[in-house]
Amino acid sequence: MIEEKPRKKRKAQVAKQDCVACGCCTKVCPKGAIRVYKGLYAQVNEGLCIGCGRCAAECPAAIIEVVKVDA
Repeated sequence: MIEEKPRKKRKAQVAKQDCVACGCCTKVCPKGAIRVYKGLYAQVNEGLCIGCGRCAAECPAAIIEVVKVDA
């Protein structure tokens, strides 16, 4: 059996203070991992996020960043 090495995963992060809560990111997330919290800012559920970057590409305020995290 081949042992897998730990790999880095990608996750989305939102700069909450700059979010305009438009909801564009929520519409493109294939896993439903991002939602607008109390109409104030987008929040990512890291357990669901697959790091595809669709939310970051769609964000008109350009405040979502996809970063590498240790698996």
